[in-house]
Amino acid sequence: MKGGEEMKILTLALTLLIAIAFIGSAMAVPSGKTVEFAGGSQGKVVFDGKVHADKGKKCADCHPKVFAMKKGTAKITKADHVAGKFCGTCHDGKTAFDQSNTNCGKCHKK
Repeated sequence: MKGGEEMKILTLALTLLIAIAFIGSAMAVPSGKTVEFAGGSQGKVVFDGKVHADKGKKCADCHPKVFAMKKGTAKITKADHVAGKFCGTCHDGKTAFDQSNTNCGKCHKK
């Protein structure tokens, strides 16, 4: 009987490990991978999926509803920096920091 209980615990532990691995793979851009966008005069924007995943976001939170999956399809202009559009879907000052002029440097790097 003792061996059967140990086997159940081992099986449960392995199942949990596998589940955690799958959850991690469903998160945003994987650790170490970034997506770079031209940011015009404000400087480029480097999207780091790990930063967003660490905040609990998943790819499906933005793709394909907010951003299409095809590279180069999001043409974000200064006028697009409003709540509810592109990054402003979350960066509205409530869900995440807003896109006001005081926060440009949080995303744009010269």
